[in-house]
Amino acid sequence: MDFMPRFLPRALFNRAMLIRMVRKCLWLTLTLLGITVISFWVIHLAPGSPTDMDITLNPLAGEVARKRLEAVYGLDKPLYIQYFDWLNRLLRLDFGASMSADARPVLEKIGERLPLTITMNLVSLILTLIVAIPLGILSAWKQNSLLDKGVTILVFLGFAIPSFWLALLLMLWFGIDLRLFPISGITSMDFDSLSAYGKFKDLAWHLALPIAVYTVGSLAAMSRYMRSCMLEVLRQDYILTARAKGLSTSSIIFKHALRNALLPLITLLGLSVPGLIGGSVIIESIFALPGLGQLFYAAVMARDYTMIMGNLVLGAALTLIGNLLADFCYGLADPRIRT
Repeated sequence: MDFMPRFLPRALFNRAMLIRMVRKCLWLTLTLLGITVISFWVIHLAPGSPTDMDITLNPLAGEVARKRLEAVYGLDKPLYIQYFDWLNRLLRLDFGASMSADARPVLEKIGERLPLTITMNLVSLILTLIVAIPLGILSAWKQNSLLDKGVTILVFLGFAIPSFWLALLLMLWFGIDLRLFPISGITSMDFDSLSAYGKFKDLAWHLALPIAVYTVGSLAAMSRYMRSCMLEVLRQDYILTARAKGLSTSSIIFKHALRNALLPLITLLGLSVPGLIGGSVIIESIFALPGLGQLFYAAVMARDYTMIMGNLVLGAALTLIGNLLADFCYGLADPRIRT
């Protein structure tokens, strides 16, 4: 085990934990396969077809042209054959070509949009954790105080405000009235002529409002979960014993209480991974950002089956990976789980 990182507990890599992770991976693989079956079936139940756009916009195209297009896309085959053809390509990491007019590879289009969506959500997640964890701890330690009540009011206001409405308000106040931030796009006209620092600053300037919308919504929920978990831990007998021994407040919170309070938060973080795609659809559409959410929305509107399946598989894979990482982090936070 000498190859293991020194900062990780060696007990985390015992045989029981490794067997648990292998079984988990096998189960997640079967789950992903089931998700693809259901998703492939459901998207074909929706009214419309990828050929409708081409046929509708061309008055000279008739039923013969429709059948030819269906043969090109493979839509003339039975549904189960279409699924196995798609699954066979997926096993070779080939998501197929988009059924839109450009007919580009799905993986290529996703690769162009994914970095922006991932970056915005990761920055938002980091900001949320930096603010929500201390805020939840402070509210729990000062329960029913004026500070706790004030924080509760603020976070519930943030939780109650719909993200699209908050985005429109921020665009109106900071983009139109005060002209502090741009309200659409990700770069300025002179972006290519800027230095490396100037490009970073320009990107941050354009993405400030979308990231703020992401952060406000997740901050409210995360801080409430942290407060609730910390209150539950602070009522435990070992915390009362630590107080009776005269330990300092910081020692009680950060050495004894915080690790146990983080377990439910780890679950929440694992489940929030699919929000990288699902939560981006509205925000990216409002701010006209060329991210994965906007691509997914356009694919749904065009009935681009291959692109929809590519996004769904990516979302499902992120969900399952988040679940797996949550199990791994459980072992880091709680030694009992390792055995």
